[in-house]
Amino acid sequence: MAKKSNKQNNSNRIADNKKAHFDYFIEQRIEAGLVLEGWEIKSLRAGKGRITESYILLKNNEAWLFGAHIHPLITASTHTEHDPLRTRKLLLHRREIDRLMGQVDQKGFTIVALNLYWSKGKVKVEIGLAKGKKLHDKRETEKQRDWNRDKHRILKSSR
Repeated sequence: MAKKSNKQNNSNRIADNKKAHFDYFIEQRIEAGLVLEGWEIKSLRAGKGRITESYILLKNNEAWLFGAHIHPLITASTHTEHDPLRTRKLLLHRREIDRLMGQVDQKGFTIVALNLYWSKGKVKVEIGLAKGKKLHDKRETEKQRDWNRDKHRILKSSR
């Protein structure tokens, strides 16, 4: 069974999906492996990955990452076709996929990619089981963020 991911070191991060925290309530986080080609690894080492509009689709008892954009390097091989938006397979255990499928089908959750990072020389993706936020929830989050910012300013100026 794959480990539940903890906070990753910022030097290991490749790409973050900051919009996911604004649009969804993240209920659970899971670490998954990612099947990549050689040119994609080289591009990710150069920092050319983006997952802002990506999501996970469960099909035929497999998990697939859609919408992740890995821009090919100019120096990459020219004899192969490079598709930056191709679907990439996620590596999860059968029990995890079955549990995720049950949550998505019965309770209306969705699965989003939260960030890409390096772990022991391999690219991992942190996925989140998420429930969508309504407009008033987003406004409340924005109000809370503004209040925290103002609170820190007040405390800093009073010192």
